[in-house]
This record gives sequence, C-alpha cells and structure tokens, in this order.
Amino acid sequence: MLNIAIDGPSGAGKSTIAKEIAKRLNIIYLDTGAMYRAIGLKAVRLGIDTEDVQGVTGILDSTQIEIKYEIIYLDGEDVSTAIREHHISKAASNVSKIPAVRLKLVAMQREIAAKNNVVLDGRDITSYVLKDANNKFYLTATPEERAKRRYKELIEKGQNVDYETILADINDRDYNDTHRDFAPLTCTEDSVFIDSTELTVEQAIEKILSYIKM
Repeated sequence: MLNIAIDGPSGAGKSTIAKEIAKRLNIIYLDTGAMYRAIGLKAVRLGIDTEDVQGVTGILDSTQIEIKYEIIYLDGEDVSTAIREHHISKAASNVSKIPAVRLKLVAMQREIAAKNNVVLDGRDITSYVLKDANNKFYLTATPEERAKRRYKELIEKGQNVDYETILADINDRDYNDTHRDFAPLTCTEDSVFIDSTELTVEQAIEKILSYIKM
C-alpha cells in the first residue's frame, strides 16, 4: 500500500497540500484533523470543557464520525463547515491530548490505511499513527507566516478575526501539540523536513511529490 504521512504544526498548509497530492496520485485523502475537530465540536455543543478528560471520554462511545468525499459527518450530521470555525481549533487541540480520544481515532485511521492507498496529515502520523509509512514528511512555516495565511483564509470566508489573536492561538497550539504527553508533534528522523515559509502551495506540492516513492 502507498501510505503518505504528513505532519506539521497548525496552519502549515498540510491539508491543502495533502488533498492536492491525493488528487494527483488518485488516492484517498484522510483528514485526521477534521476527526479531532468533530470531537471538539461535539464537546463544545454539549457544554463540556474540552480539557475535562472524563467529560470528553464519556461522549466517545456515542460518537460516530464518517468521512465521505471530504464531507465530515458527526453522528450523521454534515459538520464540514462548523468544524472549521476558529474557536474549534483550540477545542480540537485540547481533546487531542486525551489518550482515549486518540486511541479511538487512530484505530479508525490505521484500519483505513491498511486497506487503501492514502494520504494522511496531522500531528502524529509519522511518529505514531503510521510509523511504518513508506513516505513521511514534516511540513512547517514560521508562526507569523502561518498566522498570516490563516487570517487571510478566515477573512475571505467572512469571519471577523484579529491577526494578533490568531498568532497567539497558533503559538499556544504549537506549545500544546509539542508538549502533550501522548504522541506529541515531532519531526521524526526518517521524515523529509520542508519549510514552506517562502514557498507557494504549488512549489510545496512539487517538492513533496519529488520525494514520493511509489
């Protein structure tokens, strides 16, 4: 199986690039971040503190997540737009630190990857979810550049956001992701390191494709 694993911090362009790579190679794109966002969204909707381990763990058994043609379903509801709201980013980061959440979603991700040619992006794909993937990458950019990209994206979607707030959130999420006890964000020794700060999306895609072993 062709398994492509892409890790990196928030706002590095992983999802955009992974989707395009999947399209060009005609393989499945599995949006792992969306799965964590869905858990975070459900907790927020239920009024559960996303850092409350027991509270979040308690909703897992009754939670169903499906991804069909890049549409994210949470308990049967299309939440593709709702999970992209800015405040859900922090909720996703918080719930991702909870081992029970990660175990549930990782089991789903590994099952899909074992049966299909896939591209996965996230925080711990290369180090934990698909440690034996035959193509591993770490995609990053400076916090300022990532905040600028995120700000532009949200403004274009009509959301009322502040650049400094987004930058602070990105720095906060970077800290959370790299310091969590369970499967923290890291660049593994066998991953290709790519800094996209000065690259266009197309340049980053071409660079990754040049390294892929079929």
